[in-house]
Amino acid sequence: MLGWLLPLLVIGGLACLPVLAERRRHGADAFRAKAPGRFARLSQGVTHYQWFGEARGPVIVCVHGLTTPSPVWYSIAAGLTKLGYRVLVYDLYGRGFSDAPQGAQTGDFFAKQLEDLLEHQGLTGDVTLMGYSMGGSIVTHFSMLHPSRVTRLVLLASGGIWLREDKLTKVCRTIPFFGDWLHAVIAARKDRKALRAQLGQKFDITGIVELQTAEYQSRGFLRSVLSSRRHMLNDVQEGAHRAIGREDIPVVAIWAEKDEIIPLKSLGTLTQWNRNSRQEVIPDADHSVGYTHSAQIVEVLRDALRDAAGQVNTGN
Repeated sequence: MLGWLLPLLVIGGLACLPVLAERRRHGADAFRAKAPGRFARLSQGVTHYQWFGEARGPVIVCVHGLTTPSPVWYSIAAGLTKLGYRVLVYDLYGRGFSDAPQGAQTGDFFAKQLEDLLEHQGLTGDVTLMGYSMGGSIVTHFSMLHPSRVTRLVLLASGGIWLREDKLTKVCRTIPFFGDWLHAVIAARKDRKALRAQLGQKFDITGIVELQTAEYQSRGFLRSVLSSRRHMLNDVQEGAHRAIGREDIPVVAIWAEKDEIIPLKSLGTLTQWNRNSRQEVIPDADHSVGYTHSAQIVEVLRDALRDAAGQVNTGN
């Protein structure tokens, strides 16, 4: 009997590691005193958001991806404001300064957050939606649900088509309970190590790696990421893209040539699903394209949005 006691204690201690670590983390409200922008109390929780640009002009709402919070848009937003746009960015639930509510992070879950925020901001007319990585999946899902509210869709290295994941991530995503433990203990440590390796590198946004690293100290972040992998990112959006094509919503898709997460073959697949989509490739860029090649992205959008809209205020 006693011979089993020590192994049971060890197993029990290991099982409790994620719980103990989560208790030591802080809720998003603990960091909000330092937050830029403002907060909206929506139906599923508090959402942090920021506006860029003049009070007038066409609106672009930008949705970030799985782990990198809304500052990932700062450089692109600065470029878009020079083209005459107003840009709204916000933190998805479980990221940045937004709440991390319980529940499955599905397409409907994220679409509800976006719908609530648009209503909170009085954006009842048409808007351009722009999504990066998982954010591309979110704006695609929203456009399928609410086609009359979307002027055009911009997808940057978008999910919902092809996605590469390593074996550890797949195990975490597909196996309940044990996958949760692996994600909280092993995968999180691996991801933090990869982020630390990027410290000191030059990016278009100062401190972007530090912001990503800090999220691992936020309560609900790891749970949210895993839930998104199991739901939103696990959704292959062929039906949504075909529906968007039938609604004649202009689509601009921008891909990174050397993307190791969203492979470039996504371009060909999207063409099959929606032949009216305009697609561009940023040379020599990987999945960090949003904060390594922001100037090139803005240049692509300068032409693509003008062509899609027929006219745009370029500020010239």
